[in-house]
Amino acid sequence: MASCVPPSRLTYPEVGATRHRPLPAGYHHLRVRTRIGAGPEVFEAAGRAVLEWRMHRAVGVTVRARGPAAGGRTVVVGLGAGPLRLRAPCEVVWTVADDAHTGFAYGTLPGHPECGEESFVVSLEPDGSVWLTVTAFSRPAVGLTRAVAPLVPHLQRAYARRCGRVLRRLAAGGRDG
Repeated sequence: MASCVPPSRLTYPEVGATRHRPLPAGYHHLRVRTRIGAGPEVFEAAGRAVLEWRMHRAVGVTVRARGPAAGGRTVVVGLGAGPLRLRAPCEVVWTVADDAHTGFAYGTLPGHPECGEESFVVSLEPDGSVWLTVTAFSRPAVGLTRAVAPLVPHLQRAYARRCGRVLRRLAAGGRDG
């Protein structure tokens, strides 16, 4: 079962492009795929950890959301610490939960330091392997991210790789933090 939410206050017009491809021109593109494990139990555990924000929290970001990822749900992700924490408001723009894919994408709302969309999808492949794919397109939206624009793609790639490592641990029964 999949759902898609029509655009509301989103800060970019290409809503859903992380799902339907190709990714739009004029943005930095990211696709990081990490093997999580194998088997339906790992797939189910990883999917729950993604939809319930446990992967995000275990990576070290704060998440303010009312319930699991669901179409139209607003989430505020906090990056950094203390007075240096960046507030990144997003809206879940699509979800998927079927026999072979579980995940969601969120898009940026006003106040987010970037403009674009990012998806987190767990897949169960025909050979039984389980993968996390993080796909994103983004560009700077505020002065701070414009000033450090050359670093942002590297930070995003490192974050996506960390998501994969953390999800592997969570899906194998590891602790959340």
